[in-house]
Amino acid sequence: IGLSSGGILIGFNLLEACNLDSKVPLDIKDLNFKCFNAFIKIAENGMVTIYSPNPEIGQGVKTAMPMLIAEELDVPWKNVFVEQAGLDTNKFSRQVAGGSQSIRFSWLPLRQTGATARQMLINAAAIKWGVSPSECTTSQGVIKNSKGETLGYGDVVTEAAKLEVPDNVQLKNPKDFKIIGKDIKNVDLDKIISGEPLFGFDYKKEGMLYATALRAPSFGQKLLKFDDTETRKTKGVIDVLQFGDKVAVLATNTWAAISGVRVMKANWSSDSNLADTEEYDKELVKLFDTKNLNEVRSDGDVNRAKVIADKFVERIYEAPFLPHNCMEPMNFFAHVTNDKIELAGPIQTPEMTTKRVAGLLKRNVDDISLTLTRIGGGFGRRLIGDFVLEAAEISNLSKKPIKLIYTREDDMTAGIYRPMVKYKINAAIKDSKIIGYHLKESSIRGKIGKTRADFFPAGSIANYKVESGQVKSNVSTGPWRAPVSNFLAFAEQSFFDELAEELKQDPLALRLSLLQEAKKNKDRRMQYSPERMEAVIKMAAEKSNWGKPQEGVFQGFSAYYSHNSHVAQVAEVVMKDKMPVVTKVYCVIDCGVVVNPLGARNQAEGGIIDGIGHAMYGDMILKKGKPQFSNFSNYRLIRMMETPKIETYFIESDEDPTGLGEPTLPPAGPAVANAIKAATGIRLRKQPFMDNFKLS
Repeated sequence: IGLSSGGILIGFNLLEACNLDSKVPLDIKDLNFKCFNAFIKIAENGMVTIYSPNPEIGQGVKTAMPMLIAEELDVPWKNVFVEQAGLDTNKFSRQVAGGSQSIRFSWLPLRQTGATARQMLINAAAIKWGVSPSECTTSQGVIKNSKGETLGYGDVVTEAAKLEVPDNVQLKNPKDFKIIGKDIKNVDLDKIISGEPLFGFDYKKEGMLYATALRAPSFGQKLLKFDDTETRKTKGVIDVLQFGDKVAVLATNTWAAISGVRVMKANWSSDSNLADTEEYDKELVKLFDTKNLNEVRSDGDVNRAKVIADKFVERIYEAPFLPHNCMEPMNFFAHVTNDKIELAGPIQTPEMTTKRVAGLLKRNVDDISLTLTRIGGGFGRRLIGDFVLEAAEISNLSKKPIKLIYTREDDMTAGIYRPMVKYKINAAIKDSKIIGYHLKESSIRGKIGKTRADFFPAGSIANYKVESGQVKSNVSTGPWRAPVSNFLAFAEQSFFDELAEELKQDPLALRLSLLQEAKKNKDRRMQYSPERMEAVIKMAAEKSNWGKPQEGVFQGFSAYYSHNSHVAQVAEVVMKDKMPVVTKVYCVIDCGVVVNPLGARNQAEGGIIDGIGHAMYGDMILKKGKPQFSNFSNYRLIRMMETPKIETYFIESDEDPTGLGEPTLPPAGPAVANAIKAATGIRLRKQPFMDNFKLS
């Protein structure tokens, strides 16, 4: 029997739905667990194992998703063990970590999972007592009837699993929540800090070989020939295999594989299309003035607004390519045999990836199993799964179980980058009001998409137009944390501060006035809520004491909507030795119900630090298609001592949860840029910011 809602399949095919081979923590291995459904196992002593289906990339879903089930199951959290589920398209759907949507899509379905199981336990107890289920209540894993008699969940789990699955179970009133809304520590925390195997890098299989690959030094180059004489002499090297324009070295250990690659000689094609960053820069500027831009949205008449305007303001904002720099480099295990394909490792899109592997090897997707490990950073890099295909191809060629490992240099120079992009934005002003707004996007294989065109200021300005165009390139680009929004927010929020200067208005007052216009818009062709955006802006102003900082402290503001959440931030900057230093950030978030406040604050602060670090320092320069930075020794990231103090506030809400892993990153950069403008008088329109200052 199945219950499907919101993208999650709740597989109540009872005993058949349980993965009986799944290992449980060593300290409960002797307990007699009864499989209750696809998500829940209950032991006779009342201990509960809950399976978390989605990939864990540090966003906390391995903790938060089981919290939803445990809340409605009505068990004490101390009695819950959490296990990572593997890919299983029969029991689960949307086993994806991307777009900050895991909790949003699972909010109701997982609660229904817990509530349904709870009702079945009540029904079993009622039968045992010979009373009506309506006379029974639960609390902390114990069922009680009107006579005061009690039974633990473990006492009736076997009988309950045989009962018919009830429909339309009642969910808890939020005021009765005992787990949701409480600080719950990461379920893997103890294992992480003690170094227990959790991540893809930790995964081992008896008899497996380690593989690394020789890759083209520049994007677009083709392999002409290679000499592996010295490679095969390297101690520990077992085999050398060419696949496409890459050469894999298989060895008994990682160091042997890396050493084998380093002594290999290769000749690569010379391609006239191996462009410099400077050449891409020129191409992006040219695109603005061509007819090769696609209209994404057009309201009113932008051209007429320009004609009748008293004032016309136009600016260009620029962002570089950026690597993802996950702490755990790409890696994956693959064992391809004639009968089956075993895959294991860190991937954000397991289902899509198995389909791609099946297509590559011309195999049935049902022959493929995929074990999910914890992911040491994703940020969109592990959405693509190219490294999984490489591992599968190498295993298929070698007929051996292999573990593919990228070096840090591979990860940074042969990865998938955030697109290089420019935005040209202009505004028509008449009688001190913005009457026209025109945004043009020019990017390297990036797309703005209709969704972003429906973000603020859509609906607040009568004449509003968005256009987008792309420059073709050999550089591989793809999703990077908060795709598109990660830089679009900087461009638009910086531009609104510039408009506020032109209009001699407070930056917050300008945005609030536009939101008032959006509220009047009957059409409401906007994804954001003007009311919710207004609320986060006002609270941010209150919490930061906006406009009244301490002497020597300069403030900057931004507010942005992305991944269904509304965020406002105020950054504070001081000058030290003629250098801007970010000392504090106030952040206000409306993401609906906050499932785990502790995890939510961690996500929010991580997004802010990531946003500040990449806006201040992040860059990737190409010369003839070759990345100029290859490791952390020459690629600048934010350092621990540079992270500001952060105060995070959540709007109290009874709305369903929205995204949180990404929404705090986009507004961080512009808040800092606007604060730096207040501190130095320098208007930053290009990232990284620190290129504008002499580094010590």
